Amino acid sequence: MIGFFEGLDSERGIAWRLADSLTLRQFLSIGLDEQTPDHVTISRTRRLIGAETHQRIFSWVLERLAQGGLLKGQTMGVDSTTLEANAAMKSIVRRDTGESYNGYLKRIAAAEGVDATDGAALRRMGRKRRKKTSNPDWESRSDGEAEITKLKDGRTALAYKAENAVDMETGAIVAVTTHGGAVADTATVETTVIEAGVAVAELIDETTLGGKYEVHPGGVEEVVADKGYHSNDVAVGFGEMEVRTYIAEPERGPRNWEGKQAEKEAVYANRRRIRGERGKRLQRQRGERIERNFAHQFDTEGMDRLYVRGMDNVHKKFLIQAAACNLALLMRSMHGAGKPRAAHDRAVGAILGILAVINAVGDLFMQWSANSLDQPPFSRRSDGANRFRPQLGNRAV
Repeated sequence: MIGFFEGLDSERGIAWRLADSLTLRQFLSIGLDEQTPDHVTISRTRRLIGAETHQRIFSWVLERLAQGGLLKGQTMGVDSTTLEANAAMKSIVRRDTGESYNGYLKRIAAAEGVDATDGAALRRMGRKRRKKTSNPDWESRSDGEAEITKLKDGRTALAYKAENAVDMETGAIVAVTTHGGAVADTATVETTVIEAGVAVAELIDETTLGGKYEVHPGGVEEVVADKGYHSNDVAVGFGEMEVRTYIAEPERGPRNWEGKQAEKEAVYANRRRIRGERGKRLQRQRGERIERNFAHQFDTEGMDRLYVRGMDNVHKKFLIQAAACNLALLMRSMHGAGKPRAAHDRAVGAILGILAVINAVGDLFMQWSANSLDQPPFSRRSDGANRFRPQLGNRAV
C-alpha cells in the first residue's frame, strides 16, 4: 500500500522511502531507534503470507466500501491490461530440449547448411522464421509462468495480464484476476465476472452507517466491456448466466449464421442493447470508471511493470494494489482527497487562497488609507455640523 500511495514500483524503492520518512515510520509503528526493513525482508514477508490472506485484505476493504455506500454491484465493467514481467526475452529456452534461442538457431542453421559461426547469417535466418517465439515451444528460465506477448507499445516481451471487474456506478474494484500475458480476453471474462458476482453476493447484507442496503439484492445483472471481449461464446455464456451484456461489437461484415441460432440471438440482443441510450452511456462511462482505475494502479501509482516473479506473487501484488485503490476511493468520498499528494495539494491550495484574501484586504486597506490622507480631520456634514476624523500619526483613520 505504501507503494501505491507513494508511487513506488519496487520493494527496494519502498524500503528506501520508509527509511527516509518519519510519517511512514509512525504509520507502521516503527520507532526512531528501530531499523526499518530492507527490500529483502519485504519480499520474503510477501512470499510467506499466502494469497488467501491477501484476498481477505481485499475483501475487508470491499466491505468498508459497501458500508460507505460505494458498492452497488448491479453493473460490472470489465477490462484488462498487460504488464511486463520481471524476466528478459534473452532468458527463454525451448520447452522440449532446454536450448537457448541462439543455440536453437545454430542447430537449425547447421541442419540447413548455413554457417553457424556467422552471426549475421543467423540473425537473417531468425528474422525469416515464422512464429519464432510461440508460448507452446518457449518458456522463461527465470519465470516459467510468464507468457510471451506483444505489449501495447509494440514490443514483444514476457508479461502477465491483470483483469478487473469494476462497479460502473461508483468505480470500486470488485474482483481481480491474474492470467498469462497471452491469454485472450474472451477466455477470462467469465471467470472475472463470476468472482465479482461472488463478492457482491457476500456483501448484500451489508448496511451503510445510515442503516440502508445499498448493494443490489439481485447481484450482478449487467456486464460492460470493449470490443476485445466480443465473441459468440461470450454472448451465449452470459445469456445462459442471465446476465445482460453491453459489449462493443467490432466490424466483421456480413456473417453466416447457419446452424448457429443461439449465437445469432445472443449477438443480436447485445447489438440492440449497445445501440440504445443506456448502452451508449455505459460505453462512455468506461473511460471514467475503468480506465481511470487502471491509470491509478498501473501508470502513476507504482506498477508500470513487475518486479516479482510467479503467478502467485503477481496476483498478490494486484490484490493489494486494487485494495489500496479502493481505499483511495473511500477516503476521497469521506475527506475529498484519496492520496497524500492530493491532500497536500488541497492544503497548499487552501493556504494560498487565504494568503490571496489577506493580500487583497491589505491592498484595499492601503488604498483606503492613501485616499484618507488628502482629507482634513474635520469634515462638514450635510446638516452643517462638524464631524471629527481621528488621526493615527499623520494618517486619518
